[in-house]
Amino acid sequence: MDNSICQAYEDEIQSLEEEIKLLTEKYEDSQQESTFFSDEEILMSIKSFQREFQGESEGHESSSDLKAQLESLETDLSFLMKFTGIQFTRHSKKTVEKTRNRTVQKHRLSGNCHSLSFQLEFQLLEMQNKESVSAVTTDLSIIMESGEDSDVSKFVSR
Repeated sequence: MDNSICQAYEDEIQSLEEEIKLLTEKYEDSQQESTFFSDEEILMSIKSFQREFQGESEGHESSSDLKAQLESLETDLSFLMKFTGIQFTRHSKKTVEKTRNRTVQKHRLSGNCHSLSFQLEFQLLEMQNKESVSAVTTDLSIIMESGEDSDVSKFVSR
């Protein structure tokens, strides 16, 4: 065999041995990480999670109750849209800040009031303590399409 071919094979063998060594180390590291918790600890965690989940689900209403509640809310919304002439066409919500007891969300609503198109933007600050949750609306802004009734636009911008 030619020396250059032998050298190429030896280089390839050495490269493969190094790769095997690295993969073996990686495998051993992952085995150590996965056996960090004993089987008993894992079972205790699973049981704890199941108890927690069952406790949460006991407080929820049945799906038929939720469907009835949803239908009632949809009926109320339909009545309000007909009564006020306001119809929302789009809503987006972005969480700006979230901590353990405080959440700030930015909302944007698009819609129509009879023939006038508008966008409504505001921030909702929710604060939670042990007894209750309070919400405050800030930074309210109403945007109307330019070219529409300018008197209404002036009134809304005040």
